Amino acid sequence: MTISWEEYFMGVAVLSGLRSKDPNTKVGACIVSPENKIVGIGYNGTPRGWDDSDFPWGREGDSLEVKYPYVIHAELNAIVNSFGDIRGSTIYISQFSCNECAKIIAQSGIKRVVYLNDKYADTDSVKAAKRIYNKLGIKYEKLVCAHTNINIELK
Repeated sequence: MTISWEEYFMGVAVLSGLRSKDPNTKVGACIVSPENKIVGIGYNGTPRGWDDSDFPWGREGDSLEVKYPYVIHAELNAIVNSFGDIRGSTIYISQFSCNECAKIIAQSGIKRVVYLNDKYADTDSVKAAKRIYNKLGIKYEKLVCAHTNINIELK
């Protein structure tokens, strides 16, 4: 069995997401140059230096005691951790991006987004992300894998 480049890069994104300490959501991202070279990898997690065990991973409660104002999304981590020029590249993400990540993806010069899961498609954040991509000509598409072992559903 041979997997496609797209399946390979999405597999790297999914595997990266498994590094996340978030008990509810594990998202990974892999940035690939037009020459099919990996130039950045990331997953959702804490800022450098913040002990994961002392992080507020909850989703409900006081707005300063939940994860949302602090967690760094996989896409941003992949861009920050990238090396070389990422303009014109493709980002593979296990979960469709939010509007904040879409802005950063657009600003970085990434031209294509390939995603595995779009479970928040009905949220304003994802609708705004798609509007950003459409306005700026950034292509986005769901990866349908020929090999079912890659189609893992991440929380």
